[in-house]
Parts: sequence; structure tokens; C-alpha cells
Amino acid sequence: MKENIGNFEKVLPYRTKYITVVLEDIYQIHNANSIIRICESFGIQNIHVIENYNKFEFDYDFLLGVSNYINIIKYNKPGSNNTKKCFDYLKSNNYRIIATSLNDNSYDLEKVDVYKSKIALVFGTEENGLSQIAIQEADEFVKIPMHGFTQSFNVSVSVGIVLSEVMEKLHNSNNIDWKLSNAETNSLKNKWETDVL
Repeated sequence: MKENIGNFEKVLPYRTKYITVVLEDIYQIHNANSIIRICESFGIQNIHVIENYNKFEFDYDFLLGVSNYINIIKYNKPGSNNTKKCFDYLKSNNYRIIATSLNDNSYDLEKVDVYKSKIALVFGTEENGLSQIAIQEADEFVKIPMHGFTQSFNVSVSVGIVLSEVMEKLHNSNNIDWKLSNAETNSLKNKWETDVL
């Protein structure tokens, strides 16, 4: 137990809500498992899950408790445009919606500006990508530079690549208050001690 508490102390300074991940209608369990592990390993505290057509399911046993350390916020009201609901919530909390999409307005991943505001990175479903409403409501579009014949990655691979770039920029930034507040840190530590230990 003391060892786990020590690990909490090491991990908490790197937890952030400044960057969050939004998943629209992801349905394959292996992708869900991978994305949760990737987000947790990069210190992402909140994942926003939109379930308009597909249920987001993951394997608790495979994740070995990793899902206990992050917040998964679901938008799944029947008959509702859950994408719009999610985006409205994030925008009202000063997040900039950056959608991963190949279109004429997309810029290269390395150009993401972490100084402008908090960022919500949006990833679409495995087969069809983002919905039209997600594209209409997004503030910006980012693409992963590719130099081969393949023009897309598996969604979990995309999450890993994008977070690697954006989180490195965040950690190397100056004058950005990206860490959790003392109150948030203490609350999260208490939750982990209750739920995990």
C-alpha cells in the first residue's frame, strides 16, 4: 500500500486536464483498451466519450485497473446529438476543439499551438472517421504527416502519435498552467486511495 501511495506522488504532478481526448463512436474493444492505456500513460485525466451510434466498451481485466486512474465522461443520451452536447460543454469550459481529419483546412501536427488555450483532441470512428457535425463544430483540424502510400493510421496509433507530440510541447512550455490544482490533486489522490488500494 505504501508503495502505491509513493507511485501516486510520482504520477500526480504530471496529470493534466489542459489537454483532453474526445472519442466519437469508437466501438472496437482493442482500440478502446489501447486508447485508455495511452491516455493514462501520457497523464491525460479526462476522456470524453461520445456514443451516438456505438457503445464504448473496454476490457477491465486487460487494463489491469488502469481505467480506475482516469475519468471517462460519456455522452449517450438517446435521441440527442451527443457530439454537439460534448463540444458545447468543452467550449463552455474554454477548450479549443482540434479534430484529427484530412481536409483542406488541416495543418501538420507539429504546428499545434499549446499556448492559445486548453485543447480537446477529437478522434473519430474506426471506419468512417469523424461525423459531419464534428467537422462542422471543430475549431481546427490537424493531420499526422505521412510519407508513404498509406494515408491513415489505426485510431489508437493516431491517439498515441498526437499525444506524444502535444504532451512534449506542453511539458516543454513556459507560462502555461497545465497541471492540476492542489485541490484537484488532493481530491484525485483520495479517490485513488479509496478506489484502488
